[in-house]
Amino acid sequence: MSQQVTYTEDNIKHLDWREHIRMRPGMYIGKLGDGSSSDDGIYVLLKEVIDNSIDEYTMGYGNKIDISIKDGVVRVRDYGRGIPLGKVVECVSQMNTGGKYDSKAFKKSVGLNGVGTKAVNALSTWFRVSAVREGRIKVAEFELGNLKKEHRVAKTDEPNGTIVEFQPDDTIFKNYRFRNEFVENQLWNYAYLNAGLKIRFNGAVLQSKHGLLDLLNKKHNPEQTLYPAIHLVGEDIEVAITHGTHYGEQYYSFVNGQYTTQGGTHLNAFREALVKTLRDFYKKDYDARDIRASIIAAISIRVEEPVFESQTKTKLGSQDIGPDGPSVRVFVNDFLKRELDNFLHKNEETAKAIQKRIVQSERERKEIAGIKKLANERARKANLVNKKLRDCRIHYSDKRRKTDADLRNASTIFITEGDSASGSITKARDVQTQAVFSLRGKPLNCFGMTRKIVYQNEELNLLQHALQIENGLDDLRYNRVVIATDADVDGMHIRLLLLTFFLQFFPDLVRNGHLYILQTPLFRVRDKQKTFYCYDEKEKQEAIEKLRGKPEITRFKGLGEISPGEFKDFIGEGMRLEQVILHDDTELDQLLRYYMGKNSMERQEFIIDNLRVELDVVKENANGKEKEAEKPAAEVAG
Repeated sequence: MSQQVTYTEDNIKHLDWREHIRMRPGMYIGKLGDGSSSDDGIYVLLKEVIDNSIDEYTMGYGNKIDISIKDGVVRVRDYGRGIPLGKVVECVSQMNTGGKYDSKAFKKSVGLNGVGTKAVNALSTWFRVSAVREGRIKVAEFELGNLKKEHRVAKTDEPNGTIVEFQPDDTIFKNYRFRNEFVENQLWNYAYLNAGLKIRFNGAVLQSKHGLLDLLNKKHNPEQTLYPAIHLVGEDIEVAITHGTHYGEQYYSFVNGQYTTQGGTHLNAFREALVKTLRDFYKKDYDARDIRASIIAAISIRVEEPVFESQTKTKLGSQDIGPDGPSVRVFVNDFLKRELDNFLHKNEETAKAIQKRIVQSERERKEIAGIKKLANERARKANLVNKKLRDCRIHYSDKRRKTDADLRNASTIFITEGDSASGSITKARDVQTQAVFSLRGKPLNCFGMTRKIVYQNEELNLLQHALQIENGLDDLRYNRVVIATDADVDGMHIRLLLLTFFLQFFPDLVRNGHLYILQTPLFRVRDKQKTFYCYDEKEKQEAIEKLRGKPEITRFKGLGEISPGEFKDFIGEGMRLEQVILHDDTELDQLLRYYMGKNSMERQEFIIDNLRVELDVVKENANGKEKEAEKPAAEVAG
């Protein structure tokens, strides 16, 4: 007989706001992480505080924000109106309390639910807020969300504004560290969207004069685009558009100053309106794929009381601009139809350049259509994808599973080399969310080749099919695409070839943060009681010191040598992933030519110069050891 479980009043628990946030942080800030990924929780904490300062600027109060991050401690100081002194404690510690419920005060704010700053407070070891209004200051101090000291209102010479200081709780954000490059990217977006606002970060000044036009020109060298970016500005909407020479589509979308990395109704409306406007202008029914091929665009709109699909606000769900306004779709379409059409009529050279790119894309697409059909038919008949892919059950592209958002975001595919490695990972994986794709031999170096090669090369064709990225990222099946190769010369070469493949043909996969490298241990250090897995020489030495006697040390030469039982530890909750990051100022063509081009003198010189440095270091170390050996024993010991 099964054991009966009682269900009484004692089973009903009440959590206060602080306990709920700390128990379920993912509901409020998304994933946790250690700061090694741009969407880790510590950056969301920073964003939640800055959003309030941006809202003050948007409302016309304060034209600068001071931000500093040192030793994990964050300080954000704005020069807005300051929190009303009698409500300072409530605004940062009582749920559903804040000024943003008054639409007159914050008509088009980023945050409307009064949660953000409370989450920062609850998830910080300590949190301090100071509000300055008309020569008076109010300060409150918290620890883990609990009020520790509420200072009396005092006089001050400080200008109006709000100061928030906090240190993320390292029991929640384990081994966290703020990466300046992620913070600066985050702050630059604020600068682009608020032309004229001066942001000072650790002494450096970030400021934009031309908004989204500056964004495109900074992230993409104008010399590498087909024409100068089109910049269109209207009431509650701003757009910048150009075309590059890359494959895929690249967008930067924003709502009320919030970077919506997953797009939403506004981006969908823009993509649709762009196609319609250009078809009407050229009076030709061009394929939407050809119109949007190689596009680089940014769109920012302002919406009253925006509805996002999660607390982290990465995807807009609002259908309308405001209670009395048109739909987002109509609003964006009308603006683009009017302003872009006018621009193209006045700028004939730009209009010709866009049409030339569309025609070129159309020609390339038709050229590979036959090859594509044959390749796909061959793969289907041979059932090759299924032979190479051990799939999982839940996919990132499964839009029907809205309630399984966490599982969809966890969906991962490991790209491995050879049957032994893929076999170990397959046996150790979580079949719900982890898939495995097995490569046969080294993939082709596809640098400088056209998209045609993806269909002509069986391995590359099957890989794009497994990921479902042939027509862009809309149907991407896995949120995390993980390159899992051996930590030897061959493994590193395969890793480089795969990186070249993705950067050459699917750069948006990298830019959108989907590509990772799996870090696997190089050594196993153990005795009869304990086992340590070490990822570098330093960790190995530390493990040896922790074990008594003479431990057994194993150097893993390949993933296939790691048993499925051990692999569970390396691809589970403690999985070490290194995100592949494409910096704003990276020139892809130049980067790939340097590393993957033929007979690069620049690369040869780099290798020779660094080899000399390495030899000098080895020689210096050897000489040092010889001199040390010549010293008397007492002197060495001393």
